[in-house]
Amino acid sequence: MTQNKGSILAIGECMVELAPRGDETYNRNFAGDTFNSAWYLKRVLPAGWQVAYASAVGTDTISDQMLAFMDCAGIDTAMVRRIADRTVGLYMIELANGERSFSYWRSQSAAKLLAEDAGALRAALEGRTVVVFSGITLAILSPEHRQTLLSEIAQARAKGVRVVFDPNMRARLWTDAETMRNAVMAAAAVSDIVLPSFDEDQREFGDGDPEATIARYAGKGATTVVVKNGAGTVHALHEGRHVVFEPKPVETVVDSTAAGDSFNAGFLAALIDGVPFEAALARGSALAGQVVQKRGALVEVSLTD
Repeated sequence: MTQNKGSILAIGECMVELAPRGDETYNRNFAGDTFNSAWYLKRVLPAGWQVAYASAVGTDTISDQMLAFMDCAGIDTAMVRRIADRTVGLYMIELANGERSFSYWRSQSAAKLLAEDAGALRAALEGRTVVVFSGITLAILSPEHRQTLLSEIAQARAKGVRVVFDPNMRARLWTDAETMRNAVMAAAAVSDIVLPSFDEDQREFGDGDPEATIARYAGKGATTVVVKNGAGTVHALHEGRHVVFEPKPVETVVDSTAAGDSFNAGFLAALIDGVPFEAALARGSALAGQVVQKRGALVEVSLTD
């Protein structure tokens, strides 16, 4: 029997994904930013690590199918609540030269109520080694539930849980930009590791360069900040040390969906495994490099350095 080394909990919304096949038809899959990271973490973590997902789904057939998909992927679904009269969200990907745009249908998404029950959330966080959440996780919640989530994460962190936050800013999900920025910074204040994308922080916060992004999140207490920059240079801060990393170029980008999510997974898995920081950045970049060369958010990958 493999020894249990630790438990990672990802929190957020998994949705039905309609991904273009290239012939004007679509494949139906299941995906969503933190779920994507959980799915890839399950594939690249050392043996003995548990990966769990905290969310909410409906009681309809498509919700049953989503949970079955998670279970088949080896992701623990015990902390996914079932809510009657709700369902799961859906999004459709459109591609142009490898870059994606999205259309969403999520008005009846059960995941919007994932932080409705503070006690259930507290139980989901109990005993975890690492917790992963995102700006999208925050965006779909009501202000009251958003505060519940951050409060429970802060309490878990005080007990020794390592907290990882990807700001993943989607302005269309928020009532206004100021609310989004305030929520992102409140989340950073309860996090140990922050994994932003420079284009988003430049657009939403007016950051002049990745160093400004690092300084803002480090100022809230994050000890590790990794500023993703598409195919460009990664700038990072880790335990007081500034690091610059140049990713290996990818010849053909087919679909950039889940590029950041898979980078997060590869990087975190390596860091958890005790790999040196620069090598962990390389693993994250290598995993993302595989993902963007195929269609859809979740694709088969191989372990590489």
